Amino acid sequence: MDIEKYKQLLAEIKPFNAKLIAVSKTKPVEDILQLYQHGQKIFGENKVQEMVAKHQALPKDIEWHLIGHLQTNKVKYIAPFVYLIHGVDSEKLLIEINKQGKKNNRKINCLLQVHIAQ
Repeated sequence: MDIEKYKQLLAEIKPFNAKLIAVSKTKPVEDILQLYQHGQKIFGENKVQEMVAKHQALPKDIEWHLIGHLQTNKVKYIAPFVYLIHGVDSEKLLIEINKQGKKNNRKINCLLQVHIAQ
């Protein structure tokens, strides 16, 4: 983990009012905690089981993003805490996300993936 490179990247994106999503897939909790202690609060995972385990082990003010494909049957595991689901690619998945969001008394932010090519 190169904290100096991380700080440099933050300085570079600051003028654009951009947010940095640290993709933490396959990284140990210790590495994530080190970045967290330097102010990083947004992390992305692509595996539900790994995200759930890390959510349980890390501070609760982390903003978790699910990146990549999400199976409908796994939405219930992340619905209580996920901040944003990237790439919702079907109406069926969107309906399940909405259903699980209601069960958890929350709205779950999503990015829609739309196929526009012929």
